[in-house]
Amino acid sequence: MPRTRDLQHPCGECAFYDKSVWQPVQSGSISVLARRFTRNDLAEGQALYDQGTESMGVFCVSKGLIALRTLHADGKSTLLKLAYPGDVIGIRSFLTNSLHKTEARALLPSRVCTVAHRDANRVIHGNPSVLTRLATRCISEIDSCHERIIATATTSNKQRLSDLLHGLMAAHGTRAGNHMCMHLPLSRSDLADLIGVQAETMSRLLKRLQDDGTFLVSGRHVQAPVASLTQDMTGHRQSGNA
Repeated sequence: MPRTRDLQHPCGECAFYDKSVWQPVQSGSISVLARRFTRNDLAEGQALYDQGTESMGVFCVSKGLIALRTLHADGKSTLLKLAYPGDVIGIRSFLTNSLHKTEARALLPSRVCTVAHRDANRVIHGNPSVLTRLATRCISEIDSCHERIIATATTSNKQRLSDLLHGLMAAHGTRAGNHMCMHLPLSRSDLADLIGVQAETMSRLLKRLQDDGTFLVSGRHVQAPVASLTQDMTGHRQSGNA
């Protein structure tokens, strides 16, 4: 059996280690952290956890894209958030020891690291700074919700959609000559959920962006001139500094 001081932190080789909620774990707790620490690959469309199920621990996305959505009694659903590599999910259910209020499902082939519920609790009890990092993540989530509410009240639907597509293009786009292209990982209904409009409004907004020459959308294929993306981002920065 390896000695405690010989054990390596299970997140030590991760690109997101410095910001990991588990980074502050002291050497004496590393064996507990590593005991049921798992890395699982998810196929596109595979669920990480279902709404209404018990918390199995704390989940860190290390690859891919995870959709967090609420399922309604009428069979419909609302996409609440996209979780990217470096994001931690399932915190609310873990901290409150309650059932998951959303489902988490892979939109792209993904990889998720999991610290089992019981071991995560033991690590936190021995390393209070981990709890601080988890709480900070929760506060960041609240701040993001506030920002979305403010954007809905102060920014046009068209601009919010443009901003969303910019972010998706930055994460998933590839350059082809003078254009950036991507396969959109979301449906139009999902896009509507994220900017807070009805699904039938989305086609009109996409047409307005196409008429402006900002984005060209055909099914799930999205294309945008590199020049327009650069100009838009410059304009956003200048507006933010005004």
